[in-house]
Amino acid sequence: MIDWRGAALGAWRGTRSGPTVTYGLIAACCLLFVISPVAGLVPGHGTGDELLAAQGAYFRRWGVVPAELTSGDPRALLTPLTALFVHGSWLHLLGNMLFLYVFGAMAEERMGPVEFCLFYLGTGYVALLGYAVAHADSEQTLVGASGAISAVLGAFLFLFPRSRVTSLFPFLFFLPLRFPAWIVLIFWFTLQWLAARAAGAGPGVAYLAHVVGFSVGFLYAWGRYRGGDRVKAQAAATEGESQP
Repeated sequence: MIDWRGAALGAWRGTRSGPTVTYGLIAACCLLFVISPVAGLVPGHGTGDELLAAQGAYFRRWGVVPAELTSGDPRALLTPLTALFVHGSWLHLLGNMLFLYVFGAMAEERMGPVEFCLFYLGTGYVALLGYAVAHADSEQTLVGASGAISAVLGAFLFLFPRSRVTSLFPFLFFLPLRFPAWIVLIFWFTLQWLAARAAGAGPGVAYLAHVVGFSVGFLYAWGRYRGGDRVKAQAAATEGESQP
C-alpha cells in the first residue's frame, strides 16, 4: 500500500517539470517489458515451447551472463546496461518500478536530471558488474533494474535521512507504520546483506547486486553532497515486503 499523496508531494515539490528522468526510465522499462516475449502479449513470439525458447533467447541476449562478461567478450560489456531495462516477470517489473517512482523522484530533484540519469546508469552497471565478478563462472542470466534502484536507495539514505516512510509489514498484521527513512533503509540493506551471504550463484534474487548498488549509491551521495545541506523531506512511502 502506497501513501500516494505523500509520494507525489515529495516527487513534485520544488521542481517545475517533475522528475522527467524517473518517469522516462519507468516508461522505458514498462514499454520494453510489454513488447518482450516475457510479457506474453505479442503473438509473434509464439506460444508454449516456442514462447519459452524466445524468452530464454531474450534473457541471454540482453541480460548479464557473468561467465561471458568476465571473459572479456566485447558484446557482453554492454549487457550491464541493457539488463537494467529487462525484467523477468510482471511482479519483478512492478516491484522495481514502485521503488523507482517513490525514491527516484526525490533523488532526481536533488541531483538534477542529467546527473541523476548518469548516476542511475553508472551505479546500475557497477552493481551488476560486481555481482558478475563475484560469480565469474556462473552461466545464469542476470536481469533487472534492482542494482540501479538499490543505488538510488543508498543515495536517498544520505540525502533524505529524516524523511518519513510509510511501510506495511505482514508480520505486524499489515499495520501501516511511519519511520524515518534511515531506519527503514538500513533495515532493508541489512536484510539484503544477510541474504547475499546465504545466496549462491543459482537462479533467484541477486542480493549481492543490491548490496553493491546500495553501497555505491550511498558513497556517491556522501562524496558528492557531504559538504552541503541535506534536504529534510517530509513524505515518502514504500511497501514493506517489495524487493527491488
